[in-house]
Amino acid sequence: MRFEHPVKEVTYKEIGERKLKLFIFEPEDTLENRPVILFFIGGSFKKDPVSPTRFQPQAKHFSSKGMVAICVDYRNGKDEGFSPIQAICDVRSSVRWVRENAILLGIDPNKLVVCGSSAGAYITVSSIMFDDLNDERDNQPTNHVPNALIIFAGGMDGVDIMRRRYPELMGIAMEISPLHHIKKCLPRTLWFCGKSERDYEQNKEFINLMNKEGNVITFLEYDGMDHGFFHYGRHGNKYFHETVREMEGFLEREGFI
Repeated sequence: MRFEHPVKEVTYKEIGERKLKLFIFEPEDTLENRPVILFFIGGSFKKDPVSPTRFQPQAKHFSSKGMVAICVDYRNGKDEGFSPIQAICDVRSSVRWVRENAILLGIDPNKLVVCGSSAGAYITVSSIMFDDLNDERDNQPTNHVPNALIIFAGGMDGVDIMRRRYPELMGIAMEISPLHHIKKCLPRTLWFCGKSERDYEQNKEFINLMNKEGNVITFLEYDGMDHGFFHYGRHGNKYFHETVREMEGFLEREGFI
């Protein structure tokens, strides 16, 4: 897939010959200190990963609301020797790069939102929960934790994920499993999940446990909906529009737009 709208491409990290890019949707205004939202698509653990373009309808919408919206490219199943740990590190690297280049991007580094779906949900949550996962080249003092988080259902049981996809990582699966490290660590969060999702009960359990620890996660459930129900082009776009409205309301309440 290609981007159907104008985007600015910026490289935020190079791994050998691999250039990891940010695809930036600019608002029409030229104001400074704008809020920014970074999108991390799912389907990235496969050999034929889903393109970052899959989130472009949401990115385009929020750029029209005055946010700098960014679809993030990160290492995935197409990359030789890929492991989910690399993707988690890339989330942290991209957030740090955006904050370090706030003036260049015209954004407020304290109004940074991360949105992840499916595998993108797992890596974004993990990037916040596990402090020891960093690429050596990262500028450590720069905060990698977003100011708000939006999640579209993803597996939170790292043991289950590694057993199914990366058995070679079973020795450390517990260490990179959000469900097994419940603690207060997330920013205010909006979480979407279809009730027909494979991981619905797991998502619900994780959120209940996290909220008991003092996290503030709003959980929105959708009857009969399965994986990716919110994407543009599905269900006559009913749930695309519904979830975008919910995202907008959340960001308004939190003072981002």
